[in-house]
Amino acid sequence: MNQIQNLLYDALIKTQHVESAALIKIREAIALMSPPGFHLQPEQVLVIINAFRNSPALRREGFHFLDKNYRCLRADKNSIYAKCDNNGVIMVKTKSNILLATYRDGMYPSVCVEATEKLGSYFREKEV
Repeated sequence: MNQIQNLLYDALIKTQHVESAALIKIREAIALMSPPGFHLQPEQVLVIINAFRNSPALRREGFHFLDKNYRCLRADKNSIYAKCDNNGVIMVKTKSNILLATYRDGMYPSVCVEATEKLGSYFREKEV
């Protein structure tokens, strides 16, 4: 694993309330993921990037991601929270990246949100 994957693992996955995580480079539309078995297809990366470009529509309609239809719980210029049954996705935008974390049934969404927002704040401070 590279340094970013290690950071995603240590800050998010180790909480045991984040199932998978990715750091998406907006300009290049590529994702660095953790754990290594988690994969995002290029079209999924574009869905994530475009989610921040039209938050009013996202709030109304939700979005399709990882073969599920997610209902938007929060969408603003810095964060998007969405849920599908007992699964969820948290996205936090930094200067040039989007931090994505997912949780599943049995995990605490609040811990996932807190860990993801905290790492997002760290990346904003470091201008990552």
